[in-house]
Amino acid sequence: MDPIADMLTRIRNAQMVRKKTVRIPFSKEKFKIAQILSKEGFVGEIKKRGKKTKKSIEVELKYLPDKSPLISLLKKISKPGCRIYAGYKELKPKKGILIVSTSKGIMTHREAKKLKVGGEVICEIH
Repeated sequence: MDPIADMLTRIRNAQMVRKKTVRIPFSKEKFKIAQILSKEGFVGEIKKRGKKTKKSIEVELKYLPDKSPLISLLKKISKPGCRIYAGYKELKPKKGILIVSTSKGIMTHREAKKLKVGGEVICEIH
């Protein structure tokens, strides 16, 4: 299975059962995506846990006052069997943000437009 799709599914499932935190196996790419989610206010604090091969990312989940999840959609766009690429002019989410893997690193669609770089559209969040 695709590791990023697994990360998004873990977050989605944890929010459905109203967990406070979720643990995800560590990778630099997943950690950067988690940092973007935190910076954009979709999740709370991000922490690295464990050592060497047992590393994981602990993500604090956020909820609205009525206890519904703050994230209403976590959708993987580019999949291993069908990669989706877009130029910076084509990066337009329906609402929320797009996370894009560019030659300058993983970033939101707004940062990619500012730097005028396109890349692989990883996922959409709102």
